[in-house]
Amino acid sequence: MTSRPIAQIPLPTGERLGEGASATVHPIDQPDAPSPRPSPRRGEGGLDILTFGCRLNAFESEVMRGHALAAGLDDAVIINTCAVTAEAERHARQAIRRARRARPGARLIVTGCAAQIDPQAYAAMPEVDQVLGNEEKLRRESYGTDAARLLVGDILAAKETAAHLVEGFDGHSRAFVQIQQGCDHRCTFCVIPLGRGNNRSVPVGAIVEQVRGLVARGYREAVLTGVDITGYGADLPGRPSLGQLARRLLALVPDLARLRLSSLDPVEIDDALWRLVAEEPRLMPHLHLSLQSGDDLILKRMKRRHSRAQALDACRRARDLRPGLALGADLIAGFPTESDAMFERTLSLVEEARLDYLHVFPFSARPGTPASRMPQLSGDVVRARAARLREAGGRALARSFAARIGATASVLVERSGDFGHSEHFAPVRFTGPRARGTIIPLRITAATADALIGEAA
Repeated sequence: MTSRPIAQIPLPTGERLGEGASATVHPIDQPDAPSPRPSPRRGEGGLDILTFGCRLNAFESEVMRGHALAAGLDDAVIINTCAVTAEAERHARQAIRRARRARPGARLIVTGCAAQIDPQAYAAMPEVDQVLGNEEKLRRESYGTDAARLLVGDILAAKETAAHLVEGFDGHSRAFVQIQQGCDHRCTFCVIPLGRGNNRSVPVGAIVEQVRGLVARGYREAVLTGVDITGYGADLPGRPSLGQLARRLLALVPDLARLRLSSLDPVEIDDALWRLVAEEPRLMPHLHLSLQSGDDLILKRMKRRHSRAQALDACRRARDLRPGLALGADLIAGFPTESDAMFERTLSLVEEARLDYLHVFPFSARPGTPASRMPQLSGDVVRARAARLREAGGRALARSFAARIGATASVLVERSGDFGHSEHFAPVRFTGPRARGTIIPLRITAATADALIGEAA
């Protein structure tokens, strides 16, 4: 029985995950050396897993691989889908068809958020043998030979999330650690609660055990991931916050060299986390904020929980507490009813907040969301605004890179030993080879459009 490294498939240029296609975003979610269009190896047996989208999907793909192999599954392809945009779903359907052409005799299983939200659509595809929901994909019995063809439950009825121990992450030098599932918020543009359910947190002790195991296997950096990680702990006894979790994790796993956080809601960053930003060198100086817009009326129509002023305050506070910290942000271009003036306020936020990089989403109306029923902008306007935001992101990244030249960076080595990411999550190229997974000091001597250039310090 064979299992090949999981392929994580980028989304189209400028969408949130799949950032390797654009200089305006960072590839935290991608394998160290992704193929531009991964697909199963033609005619070969074994287990292939193709992962679309977020870090949480990447974590869950490792869980699925363990369960599938334990159940004796061989000669199979599992496609772990994303539903964040219509384009992401289109790419998943293309991958399903390619997988069937490449592996005509394999068992083809489709799961992930797109399958959870619209299971019948994927079950109707002639290429597909089985459809699993987001809860069912994490159970060993789902991969047995006698499992039902359609196994998708009511995700909104889920009340807790199990802790899954993962031994490693093929294709990654950093480890992803799930700390929660789902989201209690209902942003008007977002379909993900229908795919992930409500907020369910993993107990602190289980997270510590997971990280200890990964560190023992040689991982130097862990990324805490979930759907809404600043919502962590609200459903647990004592209601531990994200900051309290991070503080206990760092105290109880002293050999963890680097801790990184996935996307944060700016108004839900708790005081304990702010203290860690200021005082804890093992918490990386790199925060990614879910901002979405720079206009207050659009933020209200999105049902976001922060204002423009609060977003700017969070950015200023982060930099005051940790000078030199890198800030990234999610921004949506062309949200329904967005006027030219509203868009300009979002564009100006990039400069005013001194953002280092952007994840730009062209607005994509998702069926069943309130935003899909609002007056829509034309596709040409949405694309033009997304392009302008990406240009602003490119300028911001160039400024950020220029400011790092002459400094010494601490770089986690990836790929074949000549590429990695600094503590600020800036991509760094250097002459190798260096041992993958090690952390090395490099003096930054220059920058290209998409990476810093380093040499031995």
